[in-house]
Amino acid sequence: MPMNRFFARALLAAALAAVSVASAADLAGLRAAQDARLQQGLEEALRGLHLDRAAEAGRLSVAVVDVTRPDAPRLAMVNGDRMMYAASMPKVGILLGALAEAEAGRFALTAERRAALENMIRYSSNTDATRVLNWVGPARLLEILQSDRFDLYDPAVGGGLWVGKGYDSAVAFRRDPIGNFSHGATAYQVARLYTLLAADKLLRPDLNATMKEVLSRPGIHHKFVAGLDARPGARIFRKSGTWRDTHADSALVEYGPYRYVVVAIAQDPAGGDWLKRLAAPLHDLIVRGPAPY
Repeated sequence: MPMNRFFARALLAAALAAVSVASAADLAGLRAAQDARLQQGLEEALRGLHLDRAAEAGRLSVAVVDVTRPDAPRLAMVNGDRMMYAASMPKVGILLGALAEAEAGRFALTAERRAALENMIRYSSNTDATRVLNWVGPARLLEILQSDRFDLYDPAVGGGLWVGKGYDSAVAFRRDPIGNFSHGATAYQVARLYTLLAADKLLRPDLNATMKEVLSRPGIHHKFVAGLDARPGARIFRKSGTWRDTHADSALVEYGPYRYVVVAIAQDPAGGDWLKRLAAPLHDLIVRGPAPY
């Protein structure tokens, strides 16, 4: 007797969800991918830019992941587990929360909502970020970020991606327990998010594609985007953040056969320039490194 079509579809959906969750768990151990050669290159790049002292003082955190081979990423980081205020960069967590709820059938991706997601990411609209956060639910978003599936905030290893306040004048509804930040991040955990996305293991494949599309075509030309002007041909999927002396940026970059993730947070009035100057040397660290295959 042929299987009921509805039942077959339900089984397929459950299987896909299980694969997605298992795959996320597979990359939870990204730390095991720390690469000595890449680490040496990162530290040399910081010294060459005279940013090593800022890193030593805890005012700069950087994480780089070579994801050219999604099944064999290479990680390097400096202050990667340091919880820092990250301004608008955690809006990428709001985007993840919205798409995770869409995957669960609880968030309809209407034209209005899709436009709000794009404005929140590409142009860093605070109004749209607050709207999307409220559509998902502030408490629900923190549940998603801390869930076993994504594990993007863990106080046992420095913290991670945190959104405890809308991007408006309202008070914080919950600050992170490590740094007491309303909008915080560690470079490592944001890099993990992009690494999972690059491997097509963050969400269901069609929603991974949606997330990349929303992150594409950055509308603000500064930091990593401006720095990569010196390397024409790079495709950038990115979310940045700026508030007073906080400057943050995060990106998945595709360049020919190479793909890499770079995340940096700086606490200094000159931090925006630091990130701009970092972009090309870190790009070269990947592209001029070991052959991709």
